[in-house]
Amino acid sequence: MQNTTITLASGHEMPLIGLGTWRLSGQTCEASVESALAMGYRHIDTAEMYGNHQEIGKVLKETGYATGDKREDLFLTSKIWQDHLEPNTVLRQCGKALKELQVDYLDLLLIHWPSDTVPVGETLTAFAELVKEEKVRSIGVSNFIRRRVREAAKASKLPLSINQVECHPYLNQNPLIEVCREQGLELTAYSPLGRGKLLGDPAIAQIAEKTGRDPAQVVLRWQVQRGVVVIPKASSEDHLKTNFDIWGWELSDTDMDRLTAIEDRHRERFLDAGLTDFSEDD
Repeated sequence: MQNTTITLASGHEMPLIGLGTWRLSGQTCEASVESALAMGYRHIDTAEMYGNHQEIGKVLKETGYATGDKREDLFLTSKIWQDHLEPNTVLRQCGKALKELQVDYLDLLLIHWPSDTVPVGETLTAFAELVKEEKVRSIGVSNFIRRRVREAAKASKLPLSINQVECHPYLNQNPLIEVCREQGLELTAYSPLGRGKLLGDPAIAQIAEKTGRDPAQVVLRWQVQRGVVVIPKASSEDHLKTNFDIWGWELSDTDMDRLTAIEDRHRERFLDAGLTDFSEDD
């Protein structure tokens, strides 16, 4: 039986596929989250910067996933923005997130982008306090290059569980994955489909045709089969269903290697907000 979850350094289980909600807002966000939960998604990824906590919280309350046994079945991630990483601000922003999401705790809290002004150890000390207060279960980082991962892991009072970064066949992140796992972290891939721009790649298209799968399913299957968590964004029911249908079949070792090797001929990063220097990892 295929594993559909991964065990984090905190000891908690995290579903390997979730719904990314960046740029989802209003009724579109509500409809996407509601549809995803109805289809079997049990992992929702958000952030204070996305501005959609309230929409997600409304759906969680209406569907029963905000409290009780159904809350235990849900894995909910949020992130603290780069300008809010001072310890007191972290505590305040987490409280605000919990109120907006209408839940008592977050399954995972991440530093959204690293800061050059607030020492990472100070932020992570506040994260540890939130874990102690049972407002957060697991902690981690996002958009951290290899050097920063090592620094954060060394500075943290608690094991870090996740580094969430852009990751897809044009940016396979293998060197970063290696460092993360050396430090006890797993990787979550945002933009795992490269914003759709790589789905027409010849190698991906050929593997999709051979396996009788959608190109998006091939790319997502490649990720989870190598133990990487994926959070593709989707707003249509068809895309939600397609992205979630990655269980019950496997890619061959040859196809896995072929997908990993795509970066050798085409390397591209689709998101660089200018908030950190990724060139150190290049």
